[in-house]
Amino acid sequence: MLTQTTTRVLEPSDLGAALAILESEPVANAFVTSRVQIAGLDPWRLGGEMWGWYADGRLRSLCYSGANLVPICATPEAVRAFADRARRAGRRCSSIVGPADATAQLWRLLEPGWGPAREVRANQPLMVTESPAADVTPDPLVRRVRKDEIDVLMPACVAMFTEEVGISPLAGDGGLLYQARVAELIGAGRSFARIEDGKVVFKAEIGAATPQACQIQGVWVAPEHRGRGLSETGMAAVLRHALADVAPVVSLYVNDYNTAARKAYTRVGFREVGAFMSVLF
Repeated sequence: MLTQTTTRVLEPSDLGAALAILESEPVANAFVTSRVQIAGLDPWRLGGEMWGWYADGRLRSLCYSGANLVPICATPEAVRAFADRARRAGRRCSSIVGPADATAQLWRLLEPGWGPAREVRANQPLMVTESPAADVTPDPLVRRVRKDEIDVLMPACVAMFTEEVGISPLAGDGGLLYQARVAELIGAGRSFARIEDGKVVFKAEIGAATPQACQIQGVWVAPEHRGRGLSETGMAAVLRHALADVAPVVSLYVNDYNTAARKAYTRVGFREVGAFMSVLF
């Protein structure tokens, strides 16, 4: 028997079905789920389209198409359908990111038309924890960043982004969108830092948050303070806040070549449960 399949842009009325798929894998999907729970499926509020792949009339897989292209619970057949739609639309995203297997397949299909990429990070371990390590003392100086401290935090955020992504977030619009995102996280109480003499020593954010899981991002230690274990004690402090105030499961993903960070996160209590992949343009 042949399976009838179709792909279309989801509408606000599809929200329940989309959330059912997103929440089936709360850790891997935390980034997109957090946005959909706040904005719904209206493209203007969501900042992009949500594509749905249907088999025999049932929604089975998703793909978020905005600043990032993100396959979600995507079967190989769904990935092929999403790649066809993406090719027809042309590249509008600055990256493709998601679970490694689906993202790798999506990139293989899109690379002939969209390549070359500026950088491909094929293996980014996905790490989670439900409890902090007992033998790492949280840094008592790491706290929530206040709204009036955005000018103190921004240079550290810019430095972190530039180191991680390879380009400055100030390019293009002068950093207006990036600063708005930093301000949004501060306002939500999800930006944390250790600040000494008006400068950031350590920082991290809870970039995505749902009732089931949250995701830490933007971990950064000022260069002159590196090698002193501040990433471990700082992460332990952020982890304590996240588990107490945000969600019962905390996740992050890290580049496989960043062995120092992987060891630090493991010491704090994280364990590897899967892998993401990022294609940067």
